[in-house]
Amino acid sequence: MITTDIRKQGGAAVITIPAQILKMLNVRIGARLQLDVGKGSFTAKPAGRSTRKRYTLKELLRGVTPKKMAALNAATAWAREGDPVGREVV
Repeated sequence: MITTDIRKQGGAAVITIPAQILKMLNVRIGARLQLDVGKGSFTAKPAGRSTRKRYTLKELLRGVTPKKMAALNAATAWAREGDPVGREVV
């Protein structure tokens, strides 16, 4: 059995999940967990894979023509002109 402490961070109660548990569950930082609560305890398990659609480059560029690209480049030329003004990586 592994134990961990509950601490306060801002307005939330936070627990630390040890690295070995993350590895056993095959999840990473930022993963979504499903919490089931009942009878004085809770169970956490991975919430499954995201169902976000993955697009191909062909799908992303559908409808793009050289004329439309030239118009976009002309409309955003101001953003590519001038010298760095802050800590930009050039």
